[in-house]
Amino acid sequence: MRKLSMLLLPGLVAMTLAAGPVLTSAYAAGSDEPSSPPKSDTSTKKGKKKSSSVSDPKFLAAYRTAYTTIYDNHDYTGAIDQLKSLKRDEVADVANLIGYSYRKLGDYQSSKVYYELALKDDPNHVRTWQYYGLWQLEQGNREQAQYHLNKIASLAGTDSSEYRSLAAALDKPTGATLVY
Repeated sequence: MRKLSMLLLPGLVAMTLAAGPVLTSAYAAGSDEPSSPPKSDTSTKKGKKKSSSVSDPKFLAAYRTAYTTIYDNHDYTGAIDQLKSLKRDEVADVANLIGYSYRKLGDYQSSKVYYELALKDDPNHVRTWQYYGLWQLEQGNREQAQYHLNKIASLAGTDSSEYRSLAAALDKPTGATLVY
């Protein structure tokens, strides 16, 4: 039995790696709202990519439902309930969307908790750096937002939609209404 498991283990690892990440960070350029549901996390161009994906089809379907609830229906309270029911709050993609939803509801303290949870899971999660940077701007923390922008530049480059979105928000004068 031990020999059989030693033979199967490398195959299972290879299959897991080949399956790749399931959640994406594919978003519309210049906006903090994505254009389509995630398929795989591309959190960084440099160094080792950390995936916060979960490959369970039921999880993915429920995640996409919550995603639609947020970006198509703008039902942030409903989405928070849906995302929390996944019981994967520690996964960067999930925590980030919960943080985003709380931010849209104006619950900045809860939003901060979830953005930090997302970055704890994946310190190179570009989308979280962008959303948390927008959070910083909404709190009047322009220097921190600039720090987040610099982090995005180092992870995804200055041509990334995340960088462009946060840079455009930073270009607005202090006190200007941010639309994103």
